[in-house]
Amino acid sequence: MQALSRDDILGSFVNSSRSRIRTVTFPPDFDTVRWAELDFLGWTDPRAPLRAYLIARHAERVVGIELRQADTDGSRRRSTMCTLCHAVHRTGGTSLFTARKAGAGGKAGNSIGTYMCSNFACSLYVRELAPLSGNQPDQALPTETRIRRLGTRLGGFVGRVLDEQDP
Repeated sequence: MQALSRDDILGSFVNSSRSRIRTVTFPPDFDTVRWAELDFLGWTDPRAPLRAYLIARHAERVVGIELRQADTDGSRRRSTMCTLCHAVHRTGGTSLFTARKAGAGGKAGNSIGTYMCSNFACSLYVRELAPLSGNQPDQALPTETRIRRLGTRLGGFVGRVLDEQDP
């Protein structure tokens, strides 16, 4: 991923109000992010633990998405799989995140939800399976294929938030 400034990120949000964007708290390690190793940047707001953000490139532009993490511990009791990177976490590594749709769909109250790695480490997991325990569904695939599939699934999620029509 190309390096982004705080202003680039704040100007990229597609599903959040200006007043909410002004309250975004960046992660403490933002200034040391290793951009070249990321397919997207994601983090939980340090001052609002149920609020999270995902920043990705989509259709030649940077798209920022405000997420809400479900206030439940259901995923902590059973194995769940991240829909982006397909990492299977045995206990608590994924959470249900919802995103209000951009534009008219969001104004009408429409949102989408998906299970994602709670720590947003998908880029690491598709490159190195070692941090994950047990059998992983994509472990036999070459790294390049895992990276490409993450990009495809990420693009699909961002497209649904943007309310793009399926081809």
